[in-house]
This record gives sequence, C-alpha cells and structure tokens, in this order.
Amino acid sequence: MLYDAHLHADGYPAERRDELLRQAFDAGVAGVVAVSMGAASCETNRLLAQRHPGRVMPAYGHHPEQPALGEEELSRLCAWIRDRAGEPFAIGEVGLPYYTRKEAEAKGEPFDEAPYVRQLERFVALAAELGRPIALHAVYEDADKALDLLERYRVRKAHFHWFKGGESAVRRMIRSGYFVSLTPDVLYEPEIRELAAAYPLELLMAETDGPWPFEGPFAGRTTEPSMVGDVVREIASLRGLDVREAERTIAANTRRFYWE
Repeated sequence: MLYDAHLHADGYPAERRDELLRQAFDAGVAGVVAVSMGAASCETNRLLAQRHPGRVMPAYGHHPEQPALGEEELSRLCAWIRDRAGEPFAIGEVGLPYYTRKEAEAKGEPFDEAPYVRQLERFVALAAELGRPIALHAVYEDADKALDLLERYRVRKAHFHWFKGGESAVRRMIRSGYFVSLTPDVLYEPEIRELAAAYPLELLMAETDGPWPFEGPFAGRTTEPSMVGDVVREIASLRGLDVREAERTIAANTRRFYWE
C-alpha cells in the first residue's frame, strides 16, 4: 500500500483529475493528500475529497510562493477552514517564500517577509487550535523560522514536504517528531539521497508534488501519484531495507499522520 503525501490534484486539467486518481488507486495507491494553493483550490480539493471519500485527504491553506494574503482575505480563509471542523482535512500547503525571496534578492529588489511570517503564524495557530496536521513549504533557513512557530504553538503533527536544509534544523525536526517527505528526485539528487538515508524511517513519507515535473529517469513523463512507488523503492535501496518493509513502514507513517 502506497500513499502520495503531497499532491496538487487541482493542478492537473479538470477533465483529468478523477481519472488520474482512479488510475492511481488501481495501481496500488491507497490515498493522496491534496494540498491547496489558495481559497479556490481549497474548494476544488474539498469536492475531490467528497467524490473519493477516504482516499483523498484535502489540505487547506495558501501557498507561500505567491503574494501573501491581506488581513481580510486571510481571516476569511481561516474562517472557511474553521467552518469545516466536522470534516477530515489538514492545513496546507503553507510556509515561507524561500524561492520568491531569493529571486528578489538576486535582482537587488527589496523583499518584505513580514506579511508571509504573519500569514504562516495564523495557519500554525489554526492547526494547533483545530488539532490538525500541517503541511509545510519551509526549506533551508526558512525551516528554522517555521520551527520557531511550531514550537511556540506546540503543534504536534508537522510535515515538511520536499525538505532541504541544514543539520541543525534536521535535529530540531527529529527531536519534535516532525515528518519529511521525499519526491522522485531522491533517485538523482545527492542532497535528497543523503536525507533519505539519514532521517528516521519512522518519520518519512513519500510524495510526488505532482504535477511538478522531474528529471533523471522521469524526464519527459507526466508526474503521477504511482511514482511514490519509485520513491519508496529507492529509500529501501539507500537504507539496505527490504522493499516490503519500507512500503509498510512509510504507508503506516502516512496513514497515521493524516488519516488517524
């Protein structure tokens, strides 16, 4: 049994989404976590979850690599999420704009990170209030900023998707029992391969971040949830584990984190 712990299901053409999910389930994927880009995305993922109950776990939030929400918009989205409290969902994708900030800095342009930090704090506080898992986009030095907020609000279930970062952040994440998920680039990116071999297996998940395209053996292929099978097999190989053992553990991790 496999799970795609981070998928932009609504990033695929509307006419393909249900077919994509059915094909994934037929291929042995037990479930996917459908993360959101913003309010409209949240609505779409909620509908997908209703059409595929128990198989699609929606995550609601506002992706940080786009302009931060104004106070009114942010309050409206948080209220919408809070109104769904009787339904299964996570918070995500939320975090900090590492790549947008670096791009601005490279151009010599000013960049105000404060609105993004305030936005992330609202989502972290909401995850703590509702007792929901949170899916984070927080890499390199941004990971420590996110960890400060998670620790301040005593969030128990935090998932750093496609994580990249330094040893100190990794140690903090492990100490708090926070999860990371690995993408298909674990087959060819040295930095990700090192993380896959070293991070505790009981805190690992697999994801595709689809429809994001990958390189190496995946070049030219449409990213699909079933590619998590390649991720799990590579993790097993890097750690010298039986593939079935790795599949069972990583599936149990994901099910426990998002579905239980």
